[in-house]
Amino acid sequence: MRIYVYYLPRHPLMNKFYLMLLLAVMVGLGACKTLSSVGKADKKFAQGEYNDAIRLYENALKNTKEPGPVNFKLAESYRLSNRIMQAEPYYKAALDAGVKKEEGIFYYGVALKANTKYNEAQAQFSRYAQAGTNKTLVARAKLEAANMSAVPGILNAKTYNELKPLDQLNTNAAEFAPTMLNGELYFASSRDGKLYHGNGEGFNDIFALRYDDPAAMAGGAVRKMGSPINTPEAHEAAVTFSKDGTTMIFARSNTGSRKGTLNVDLYVSRFKGSWSEPRLLSINSKDAWDSSPALSPDGKTLYFSSDRKGGQGGNDIYSSTLDDQGRFSTPENLGPEINTPGNENFPFVAEDGTLYISSDGHPGLGSLDIFRIEKNKPLNLGVPINSNADDFAPYMLSDESGYFSSNRAGGKGSDDIYFFKKAKPKLVNFYVDVTVRELLPNTTNYKPMSRIRVELQDTKGVAVDQAFTNPNGRLSFKLDTAKAYSLLAENPGYFAARQAVSTVGKTPPQAALTQPETDIRLTANLVLTRIIKDKSIVVENIYYDLDKANIRPDAALELDKLVQTLTDNPKITIELSSHTDVRGKDAYNLDLSQRRAQSAVDYIISKGIASNRITAKGYGETQLIVKNAKTEEEHQRNRRTQFKVTKIAQ
Repeated sequence: MRIYVYYLPRHPLMNKFYLMLLLAVMVGLGACKTLSSVGKADKKFAQGEYNDAIRLYENALKNTKEPGPVNFKLAESYRLSNRIMQAEPYYKAALDAGVKKEEGIFYYGVALKANTKYNEAQAQFSRYAQAGTNKTLVARAKLEAANMSAVPGILNAKTYNELKPLDQLNTNAAEFAPTMLNGELYFASSRDGKLYHGNGEGFNDIFALRYDDPAAMAGGAVRKMGSPINTPEAHEAAVTFSKDGTTMIFARSNTGSRKGTLNVDLYVSRFKGSWSEPRLLSINSKDAWDSSPALSPDGKTLYFSSDRKGGQGGNDIYSSTLDDQGRFSTPENLGPEINTPGNENFPFVAEDGTLYISSDGHPGLGSLDIFRIEKNKPLNLGVPINSNADDFAPYMLSDESGYFSSNRAGGKGSDDIYFFKKAKPKLVNFYVDVTVRELLPNTTNYKPMSRIRVELQDTKGVAVDQAFTNPNGRLSFKLDTAKAYSLLAENPGYFAARQAVSTVGKTPPQAALTQPETDIRLTANLVLTRIIKDKSIVVENIYYDLDKANIRPDAALELDKLVQTLTDNPKITIELSSHTDVRGKDAYNLDLSQRRAQSAVDYIISKGIASNRITAKGYGETQLIVKNAKTEEEHQRNRRTQFKVTKIAQ
């Protein structure tokens, strides 16, 4: 497990180094026999022994009369031991209790984000950005609030990557930071280390595995690198090798035996039959931690992460070049396009020179996400490589496969190593099966119609395909994914028939597809009705307010259908009529119906239909369907809007 220290931005792994060394300094302090339960927890917290502090704070919560500060310390203990998801309810309880720790607002947002509560997280980040006084955290809060808008796009992007946990090497401890040398997979693990009280796990050492079956990633035994690389009193992790395998650079925590701050530094060892005693690299800063080294394929540039002064904030990626005399140049910050007020760690350089990083400052899904740098801009690798947990330390085997580390749910330990590979996406083919039928006059019966031309149109009404029905009145079109269409069937002497069809949102997720290729067939039924001059056709659901003639929004939706009918049947001219029931005076009803008919016609003309193709006629109560109507339902049948074809152009 890796440790975050937000008030002093560091890489999670290297915070563990830092806190371990803090323990070494504090170990001489005597335990106070009279400390209260909270006092004992506070001492453990101050010593960086967060795992023990959590237990003591939880016990203290059962009896304390002031739970707010205890909840805040519990939240901080979870955060600083890299368990930010578990910190969420304690930050909330502390803030609800009125604890005056403004940074709790920001970290509550971080916890909410890690638990995929993105809207709530954005609210907390915005709140802190407006009210916070810590300039560093305010900058991060503004960045985080802005980043939330990118989350839907990251979640919905199709990547077609498949994951496989490396069960051959993952344990219930932490395994992370994979790299390859001569067919062996090197990684860091806390499996055999001395107990670290910051999180209850072991100290990290470097291990290696050579598979018996590399293609299947099966078999083989894990071996632990010996002295002088691994040491019992320090953390060793994040190794990188020169291409010829003769140079190793890795991160090691300072045990406190040398002068300078208690920190993490980069060490180099040379292979001459065995690995030499590691020595400090000249590019280390005594006032900062330096970690996550990655050599470029040609061995001439070293990338690493550091929290040294002068950066963008938190941990930044730096580079240093190696000259012909084997000396490293002064490290250079990669700049604000790559580095953020957050943390950028674990760089990796692929064979083609592409840089990959892990970052919690660029738009992501939770904590650390993995990014590829394209044209000096980070591109989130998306799901499933990235999750709401920490996803970090990529090692690319090609541009479509590689390893990475994650502490996501479902793993064996606090961190696990995964293999990923871009799979060939399973294909989905969409078709629409169309049936065209005629509604027989004066019946409710239908018959199939052959040789009917059907047009497939896009949303703008532009034809993208056409076909004719077979003797059974059927035909099919192939459709694109995530696209909307209309089907239009036409035949002289018939009203054209139209139906919308869409594939939007109908593509199953890749995980639900069981075959390399899947056909999904939609259906559409188009009914053609003969045009009979002067036959009235009711336009359903056209309602008016009492004593009003204006077109209501619900009536406009129905009139839009009539607009489409006139558009699809350009040769017809119609009369649109309005009718009232018998209630009211005859003259009044006649005038009201005329005004309503004219309003409907004016609306249709406003939609682009030529005025000479439609006339308005109000009939009042002169053409009742139900004479002597008694019930409201019968009166409603008499109150209606109709149209009839008065002319068919040749």
